[in-house]
Amino acid sequence: MKKKLISTKIREECGVFGISNINDASALTALGLHALQHRGQEGCGIVSYDGKNYYSEKRFGLVGDNFNNEDTIKKLPGGFAIGHNRYSTTGGKILRNVQPFFADTNAGGIGVSHNGNFTNAITLRKKLVEDGAIFYTTSDSETIVQLIARSKKEKNIDKIIEAISQIQGGYALVMLTKNVLIGARDIYGIRPLVIGTINNSYVLASETCAFDIIGAEFIREVENGEIVYIENDKLHSLKPFGNHKPRPCVFEYIYFARPDSILRGKTAYEYRKNLGRELAKEDNVDAELVVPVPDSGNAAAIGYSQQKKIDFDLGLIRNHYVGRTFIEPGQQIRSLGVKLKLNANRSSIENKKIILVDDSLVRGTTSHKIVKMLYDAGAKEVHLRIACPEIKFPDFYGVDMPTKRELLAANKSVEEICEYVKAKSLKFLSLDGLYLALGYLRRDNNRPQLTDHYFTGDYPIKLIDQLGDNKITQLSLLSAGSNI
Repeated sequence: MKKKLISTKIREECGVFGISNINDASALTALGLHALQHRGQEGCGIVSYDGKNYYSEKRFGLVGDNFNNEDTIKKLPGGFAIGHNRYSTTGGKILRNVQPFFADTNAGGIGVSHNGNFTNAITLRKKLVEDGAIFYTTSDSETIVQLIARSKKEKNIDKIIEAISQIQGGYALVMLTKNVLIGARDIYGIRPLVIGTINNSYVLASETCAFDIIGAEFIREVENGEIVYIENDKLHSLKPFGNHKPRPCVFEYIYFARPDSILRGKTAYEYRKNLGRELAKEDNVDAELVVPVPDSGNAAAIGYSQQKKIDFDLGLIRNHYVGRTFIEPGQQIRSLGVKLKLNANRSSIENKKIILVDDSLVRGTTSHKIVKMLYDAGAKEVHLRIACPEIKFPDFYGVDMPTKRELLAANKSVEEICEYVKAKSLKFLSLDGLYLALGYLRRDNNRPQLTDHYFTGDYPIKLIDQLGDNKITQLSLLSAGSNI
């Protein structure tokens, strides 16, 4: 019997990719999705177009296990393709929920890959069903397909604009229709989307690391509220929804983006080292060794170590071959817990006062086990340091996160959390320190420049689907690629 391990990290929902007018479009899309594998591991899919017909292949599992052979790629001919990596949050696996979604409309076929969450999807879905729409999946992502298909506009780009004007939330969309590749980003730019070129072709992706693997050049980000479309090898830009100040998701900087991906001119790795440096500036603990929680805490721990001029060492060794599921035949195996993924490196930590650095703390269960593991391996003291502020509020814009009831910092003080994880001391990075590390002087007179509601409760987009007293829990069930 397989048991799904409950994640103690917050998880990104999906990765999207698209490429226009190039030989081997599907093979390049598979490579791009491989680079974006960290954004979703439960399913993957590609839709291609050869100028006459659309082709679709969707699978459960990893890109490398499904799109690494010529036979599969040959089923996806054409010079245009879009792809998707899926990370589901609730319910069982259903292949029809794996993206990209495809639909035949009165103006021709359209494929859609979606990263994020529509905060009014339940409301829109209910109205569409009342108007006669038939949904084939249980994903909120299908809502955009239905809205496009039912639009009375003549041009496809106008259908897409009309559809997007009706949705709210944090999202990045990559779409394909009639030799046209289209990208769109929500009005605050919460979910990421970037533009690149390879030869004379354009590429869209969630992160720049997907360009590196295929030899594409990064051009720029899709701006917040922007719709771009590539037609006849020319990039066109529209901003039909007015001007809004961008508020990208702060966790792209802290955790989601691959360390080598570029955000606002720097790699995510550089930002994470800066987070560690700011954390060190705010700290005065007496210790001998900085130890990261691999791999999420590596960069912050290096920054902390460099700022404090304290030795850095790998006091924890990660087993890279443990996936998101594991065969657990009995309580004896289950009780091993975090040791399936991590083990203490006794030679590095024995009789040492340790600063243990991680990027975030969600439920606290893993931190508790790691602290105990280090003490059991002979550590003299373990001081836990977290390179972001306390996470007190859940997310509704496409991130898999526990409800407020399950977030440790929403229910306990720092002192109580320290007691729970059994550390000698505990410190979180301050909100001002976070903004300084990411290149902002302050929070602009308390007006957030990032989507930082995880820490502040300041949600940038109204939560339309409010379902009574239990709205927080029920809203969290609705996310891209998830079951409603």
